Amino acid sequence: MLVIIGATPEGKKELLGFQAGPRESAQSWKELLVDLKARGFSIAPEIAVGDGALGFWKALDEAFPSTRHQRCWVHKTLNVLDKLPKSVQPNAHKDLREIWMSPDRAKADVAITTFAEKYAAKYPKAVDCLLKDRETLLTFFDFPAEHWTHLRTSNPIESAFATVRHRTVRMKGALSQDTARLMVFKLVMAASKSWRRLQGQNQLPKVVSGVTFRDGIEVAAEKKSAA
Repeated sequence: MLVIIGATPEGKKELLGFQAGPRESAQSWKELLVDLKARGFSIAPEIAVGDGALGFWKALDEAFPSTRHQRCWVHKTLNVLDKLPKSVQPNAHKDLREIWMSPDRAKADVAITTFAEKYAAKYPKAVDCLLKDRETLLTFFDFPAEHWTHLRTSNPIESAFATVRHRTVRMKGALSQDTARLMVFKLVMAASKSWRRLQGQNQLPKVVSGVTFRDGIEVAAEKKSAA
């Protein structure tokens, strides 16, 4: 099931669209994005957050080429740790956390370099897994600091679908696509009633209007303060 959740300028999370797909291919994602545009989603999002599904990013570039990419740190952390021995994973997890919890991009870059130097000799696959998405893992630094907790992961979708997974594994027999879509819609709509608004609601209109942020701070405000 391919799902897209967005946020309004007021910070309200909404289910924008979803569809059943044979796999997470670029074509399947493109069909969903084209459907969004046909229903009036004409302004490109400022940023999209997702996992490593290559089909999504390819389709996004075709539908909304100006939208920034942010890779999910939860998925990336799990992928990197999966390429390390279990004995090494606890320390590696702490080192990865140092990256995405850094107060600014410069310190995050240093933490990534440190991780690479520490693990490259014995575990090159783990390091390659991290470095290949270096830039798109740090996109969130160009947005308000209040939004970082929302932008670093795709948890809003993961948490919403915990209920869906819980229901599907307990149902007997195979679902048809129509039945599956109806069930997903009903469950997500029910879950959405308890969704909390995004933090930093006052910053969202600035993001929408194109205000520049650096390391979470509004650049114009920074200059004004310095003057």
